[in-house]
Amino acid sequence: MTPDADAPNGAIIALDQVSRVYRMGESEVRALDGVSLAIARGEFIAIMGPSGSGKSTLLNVLGCLDSPSAGHYRLDGEAVERLSEDRLAEVRQRRIGFIFQTFHLVARMTALRNVELPMIFAGVAPGERRERAERALNAVGLAARKTHRPDQLSGGERQRVAIARAIVMEPAILLADEPTGNLDTASGGEIVALLKALNARGLSIVLVTHDPGVAAEARRIVRMRDGRIVADERPAVGTTRGGAAGERSPGASP
Repeated sequence: MTPDADAPNGAIIALDQVSRVYRMGESEVRALDGVSLAIARGEFIAIMGPSGSGKSTLLNVLGCLDSPSAGHYRLDGEAVERLSEDRLAEVRQRRIGFIFQTFHLVARMTALRNVELPMIFAGVAPGERRERAERALNAVGLAARKTHRPDQLSGGERQRVAIARAIVMEPAILLADEPTGNLDTASGGEIVALLKALNARGLSIVLVTHDPGVAAEARRIVRMRDGRIVADERPAVGTTRGGAAGERSPGASP
């Protein structure tokens, strides 16, 4: 992507007064209401808020799965609203990785084949596909389980396969929607530790969660209510799970 001079310095994601309005008959729902947010390259951010606060809509906009009704979104400096449908599909395929609460694995396929799927759609040659998929599974600690189908894996292992699939195209951004929501505490902790390790390697991560313990592992916590950002916090270094929330960053909505 070609950097845009108007993008905030160092921001891989920059939203400026973004709104998303859904019409239901004669009424309208403002799922996002004037959201401005800059995310620096390499950040690990958790988004929190009650149901209906706009968290998932925000993630869908960031992932180019949904379009703002108003405002501007720059991804790595490029104005997303100016992109063609073909270019948006390319951005989703190559620049952004997605992780979901329910894994979204193909039941009849092995772990290896599930990880290969994005590369099949991208036209990557079979030999390279296999090599890259094996490397991604190794990165998430599942090299020994590559021939197993999802029903032969635990919940935590299935989520690891989903993460391997999300990173196999080497995206710049990883978007995770409640990635520990269907997991027990131990498995959830392992997934968070894996996300932190990926972030330490330079991957920018935006994670939606209801779990304060999971959010406390991020370097920044954005809180939403009624489609707006109401707090933008950076937990103090050394804060443990369940500890103090840290200071509110300047510029957060009241």
